[in-house]
Amino acid sequence: MATFLRRSVFSYIGLYSNISRYLKYRIINPVSCATQFSIPNFSKLQYSTQVDTKIAENGSSKSAEQVSGHGEKREFQAETQMLLDIVAKSLYSNNEVFLRELISNASDALEKHRYAILNENSNEDIGALEIRISSDKQNRILIIQDNGIGMTKEELISNLGTIAKSGSKAFLEELKNKSVDASSIIGQFGVGFYSCFMVANKVEVYTKARGSDIQGYYWVYDGSGAYEIQDARNVSQGTKIIIHLRSECREFADESKIKDVIQKYSNFINFPIYINGEKTNTIQPLWLVDQKSITKDQHTEFYRFISNNYDIPRFIMHFSTDAPLTIRALLYIPSKKQSFNELTQECGVSLYTRRVLIKNKAQEVLPKWCNFIKGVVDFEDIPLNLSRELLQNSPLIAKLRNVLTSRVIKFLKEKSDKEPKEYEQFYTDYNIYLKAGISYTDSKTDTENIATLLRYETSMTKSGETKSLMQYCKDQLKDEQKIYYLFAPSRALAESSPYLETLKKNGVEVLFCYEVYDEQVLSNLGSFNNRTILSAEEQLKKDDKNILDLGENALSQTNIDSLLTWSKEQLRGKASNVKLTNKLDSHPCVITVENMATARHFLKSQLSLKQFNEEMKYSLLSPCLELNPKHPVIKKLDSLITQNPNLASLLIKQLFYNAMLAADLIEDAGSILINMNELLILALEKY
Repeated sequence: MATFLRRSVFSYIGLYSNISRYLKYRIINPVSCATQFSIPNFSKLQYSTQVDTKIAENGSSKSAEQVSGHGEKREFQAETQMLLDIVAKSLYSNNEVFLRELISNASDALEKHRYAILNENSNEDIGALEIRISSDKQNRILIIQDNGIGMTKEELISNLGTIAKSGSKAFLEELKNKSVDASSIIGQFGVGFYSCFMVANKVEVYTKARGSDIQGYYWVYDGSGAYEIQDARNVSQGTKIIIHLRSECREFADESKIKDVIQKYSNFINFPIYINGEKTNTIQPLWLVDQKSITKDQHTEFYRFISNNYDIPRFIMHFSTDAPLTIRALLYIPSKKQSFNELTQECGVSLYTRRVLIKNKAQEVLPKWCNFIKGVVDFEDIPLNLSRELLQNSPLIAKLRNVLTSRVIKFLKEKSDKEPKEYEQFYTDYNIYLKAGISYTDSKTDTENIATLLRYETSMTKSGETKSLMQYCKDQLKDEQKIYYLFAPSRALAESSPYLETLKKNGVEVLFCYEVYDEQVLSNLGSFNNRTILSAEEQLKKDDKNILDLGENALSQTNIDSLLTWSKEQLRGKASNVKLTNKLDSHPCVITVENMATARHFLKSQLSLKQFNEEMKYSLLSPCLELNPKHPVIKKLDSLITQNPNLASLLIKQLFYNAMLAADLIEDAGSILINMNELLILALEKY
């Protein structure tokens, strides 16, 4: 039986899940279409819904319609019955989406009605097309009614008597050869109606197709395996669905609950929705409105509605594309700085198709580094599974993501060029998101594009002034093909760093990184604008053992050899090697390691703190101490080896610790105080 069920479900899913795009026809505006189709007195047309409006406004569950004649029972086929159970019980993960599905069906019925009148170029009133919902919590009844196209008996049997039979799909097929935009037709798979059985134990339907002499019909199903159809009187054009809720689902007859669900999923439907006589979808879908006609107040209201934030938007991105994808997007960057957590931060963009919410906080539409962005993306070409809840693993989704990401980067780049002060404030608040994008994005193109948005102080800018990587490249010396950066907790420490000496002397500009993750970002970036990105420490890693000219003030070669041998012995278990360098002037020594950024990242990790003692850390880091043989401290150290070996031992260790501290490779500066105090005691003994 389980195998049979799986085959049955997959046969339907396989049939319809590959539907990716239908012929489009634009939402037909009654005013503009009146001109197009030459319909007279269009603005004065009215539609009579007297009987049904009365029911909707007073909330009564009593029906004005009356059934007549003998009922005609029709059995679902065994396979169809099992599929019905699956649709009702397993297809949707959240039972509140049944309301979204029924409202979407009602919207399609209204759209078809409007199209039929305009297409026939008739004088028939279109009137106030609307969806009315009424509830009776005491009796657990929910009524959803539209004055749309309605259904004939044949359509009733075809659409409600056959699961996965979509009337909207058939309607779209009918429009294939006509120059009409069908983008406002929502239904695709023909299973939405049956979602109401997640909450109902009985469903009644009254429907009447368009036309004054058309017979109305009554359809009812109570889960018994057969549905019944009867003729009905006093049925107004359109469809009314009466849902008898199960006791555990009585909340869906509560007015406040209905409003919450509609605001979440169906607030932007193209037609007014009334709940017990009160209009509930009052917020406009601004992403479909001409940008120039939207006021700041409208943007603020819409932004607060979709983001649940109470600030105002800092930046607004409003754009649309028709090829190769049909996308309408309205995105906001909040004015209030957003907290950042790379692991738990949720996406702030909701995914819609034809005004209907498909997924709230849809992490598929933008990369995680864009999670500070709030807004709406309406993607007409979206491929869905039957329940519209899960996006298929489709190249279209990846393409959508790429288009939106490119648009965001382009927008921010334009802001940085045209409004540098506003961008600078944005960068102060949100630069960590951009840097996360570089750290966690695999695409080299994406990382380099994001890198154009980075800003850093440099060795050649004033304090507080920043420069982009592109500007850095433009200001470089002609033959320079590398970008250098230096990590230091502050500008003062960066400018006094031993790693800056040689580069500064040679006129090479260096980026200053004040946060540990900055050097990790630049290290991960690797290159920019065809230039390799290197840390300033890399310049000190060349082997200087063949230094021939140390100058007149340097130690002799004999003294150097003995000093290096003695230093290595004193620093056993700490320094992996001790050697000379001619790259220093004002500093006595410096530490080099194989990969400084990785080393610092390791030391600040929880893994380092918990699992490695000091000796193991030195072994893993393999720091090399490089001595400046021209510096007075090093020359004095050489003489102390014989004159005061204890003081010399404390001095070489302190030089090592100082160099490690300058490289930010010591987690706790307090750990070097013992050696420093002993050094001071010995040095001051004569005084």
